[in-house]
Amino acid sequence: MTRTTLHSLLAVAAGTLFFASTAVVNAQVETTTSTTHGAPTHQVKVEKGTVVLVSGNDLWVKDEAGQIRHFPNVPESARVTVNGQQLGIHDLKPGMTIERTTITTTTPKLITTTKSVTGKVWYVNPPSSVILTMDDGKNQEFKIPKGQKFNVNGQMTDAFGLKKGMSVTATKVEEVPETVVTEKRLLAGQMPPPPPPPPDQPVLVAVLVPVAAPAPAPAPAPEAPAASLPKTGSSLPLFGLLGLLLIGASFGMRSFRRS
Repeated sequence: MTRTTLHSLLAVAAGTLFFASTAVVNAQVETTTSTTHGAPTHQVKVEKGTVVLVSGNDLWVKDEAGQIRHFPNVPESARVTVNGQQLGIHDLKPGMTIERTTITTTTPKLITTTKSVTGKVWYVNPPSSVILTMDDGKNQEFKIPKGQKFNVNGQMTDAFGLKKGMSVTATKVEEVPETVVTEKRLLAGQMPPPPPPPPDQPVLVAVLVPVAAPAPAPAPAPEAPAASLPKTGSSLPLFGLLGLLLIGASFGMRSFRRS
């Protein structure tokens, strides 16, 4: 075989399959993946602020540092727990205190991928690549990772020990650490305090004073009884007086006639 023909075959086979790739070509290339999770860690962050303005679904809050923060397009499903009640964006009022608790959970995990391939060496270019003839008769090229070992009849060798016609099995283990981060947010609030009394104005305090019942009007004095004669008196003096008057009148009448 000429050098030109060999290069043409390599050009056709190049890129069809790489040992370091994740694709499975046929039954002779097997890939298994397992995941191991580590212990999760939790971080709690509490933020407080005071509602400044609510306009539609836009919310402005003054944080503890005195800065105004804008939260646009607050979803209708967002809820704040205030005095045991679930309030939506349209229920928030200026002066209300909002507390947001964010719980961040970080879980490490290790993804282990094991790849194995079996075939006959058709061509080897140590230490970078090898072309193997698969059971279906097709040739596939594989890039050889650094430090890769091959099993040849129970003996381990590197790419430089491979010869054409050898039946080889290669296994590669990849471990990729990853971190899964999840967040959970809890919203709570408090109603604004009642407004203070206006300045420079006395505060009136009502005091209940018991009122004494009015004194009853004095009972009217009993009328004095008509004067009456003493029991020891009699009517004789009165009759005597009337007799004198009659006698005087008779003398007067006589004198009038004589004249």
